[in-house]
Amino acid sequence: MKNVDIAAVFENIADLLELKNENKFKIRAYARAAQIIRRLPEEMELMHEEGKDITDIPGIGEAIAAKSLELIKTGKLKYYEDLKAQFPEGIISLLDIPNIGPKTAYRLATELGVTSAEQLEQAIRDGRVASLERMGEKTAANILHSIEAYRRKDTRIPLGEALPVVEQALDALKDLPGVRNLTPAGSLRRFRETVGDIDLMGTADDPESVVAAFVKLPQVREILSQGPTKASVILPGGLQADLRMVEHADFGSLLQHFTGSKEHNVALRTRSQKQGFSLSEYGITDMKTRELHRFADEHSFYAFLGLQYIPPEIREDMGEIDLAAQNALPRLIEVGDIRGDLHCHTYSSDGMDSIEDMAAAATSLGYEYLAITDHSSGRNIPSDEKLERLEWLIDEVHRLNKMYTGFRLLSGVECDIKADGSLDLPGDVLAKLDVVVGSVHSSFLQSRERMTQRIIGAIADPNIDIIAHPTCRKIGEREPVDVDLEAVFQAALRYDKALEINAMPDRLDLKDIYVYRARELGVKLVICSDAHTVAHLALMKFGVGVARRGWCRPQDILNTRPLREILDLLKRP
Repeated sequence: MKNVDIAAVFENIADLLELKNENKFKIRAYARAAQIIRRLPEEMELMHEEGKDITDIPGIGEAIAAKSLELIKTGKLKYYEDLKAQFPEGIISLLDIPNIGPKTAYRLATELGVTSAEQLEQAIRDGRVASLERMGEKTAANILHSIEAYRRKDTRIPLGEALPVVEQALDALKDLPGVRNLTPAGSLRRFRETVGDIDLMGTADDPESVVAAFVKLPQVREILSQGPTKASVILPGGLQADLRMVEHADFGSLLQHFTGSKEHNVALRTRSQKQGFSLSEYGITDMKTRELHRFADEHSFYAFLGLQYIPPEIREDMGEIDLAAQNALPRLIEVGDIRGDLHCHTYSSDGMDSIEDMAAAATSLGYEYLAITDHSSGRNIPSDEKLERLEWLIDEVHRLNKMYTGFRLLSGVECDIKADGSLDLPGDVLAKLDVVVGSVHSSFLQSRERMTQRIIGAIADPNIDIIAHPTCRKIGEREPVDVDLEAVFQAALRYDKALEINAMPDRLDLKDIYVYRARELGVKLVICSDAHTVAHLALMKFGVGVARRGWCRPQDILNTRPLREILDLLKRP
């Protein structure tokens, strides 16, 4: 079972325990375990196969570890099956629908006998849901919207799930004797947010031995085909991976062909034909002489056509070929350009590590600064406790900063933008902090007009510096909120505020096409990891990938700037 499947089981357990009015700490333990597992950078199944102790994962105790292993080994959990048996049939199917909580699912199952999304849709259309007490037409319409979103879930695999599995497989092969090149191609290399089948490309002195090692990897669940230079296998999560080994001299041609995109390659072929050339995975053929030109790398492939090298992330036929012909492509941002992270969490809210641990991890990445931005809300925290916690944070950051040279912690908060548009903390408190991140975490089904005004209202607040994950989406799990992003971009420009590209692989929010538009307008952008543990800081690469797809240069991203510039930009009111 993949981490997302294990996490879903624990989320459902938490929901069912809530319906039973179980101890809130027990409920929270399962909910927190689900959150931790969903965000792990490595599949638990592979960790177990490699002999790693699951209890070493921060926040995972022996009981949760034992249940996780039962799921990994058997695909089922007796405790969960026994718990489900205590509730109406189909309640778990209803809980899978976005924005349907346990109490609503229970009412629909018990009062209407609904056990599936299809039955629920029929109950909405014939008026039975709206007729339930405290439901009404608006709630019924919102549930129908959620069902439609549920059915639109992409059958492709999220990038955040596919990339770690592929990287682990490639790491096991790259040091084999004679291997010179080994890389993914296709949509994974272009850093699309979801991917289909995986194409892996490589060269080696002895290709057959690499193919043999590939099909024997512990990650391989099934061998679909195997030859001397090719193999196709199934990896964890049902991910199909095809490995192709070619001669060293042909690698560039093959990689360019299979990286795509289709639109980019069609446009490139059309241009090349006018020059008298034919393109294929084997190289470039002169149509007059029939001479085949082979290429060991992509740079020489593009150069032969009179083009500047085109980075994979922007090969989408959006003008990149014409600019490459003029040697006018921008230098896109790279992970090494990032100087700090302005959105992360510790165990003071829902993170797993201390401020000191997060700071140590940030310095190991070469960062100059790190903002600690624990949540302002959650766990029904009383207002006085929120204020005490922030005062403690300010003092702790001040104390710790005396210990660092060339690095600075920033005191901050991720402040909820409430349903009415107000902020979760008073302005005089927010003004004491170095950075304030505003975000929506509730009432996702508000109308387009209300949601837009809600976010713009937060942008206008003088205490807000950054709007985090602006569309609130969870890839494959929750649809984006209905918001007029053009109006949000204009407000960000008007009030000189930054919008976040959230690097958490299940968010990647802003989406690449919106990053492209925001950059065109001159909106300030920041890439943040939203890290909830030290390992998550390394997820910054996902946000950088989205920024590259949006054609962002280093100067387009605020946190490529040194500490002194960041401090000037974050001058508090």
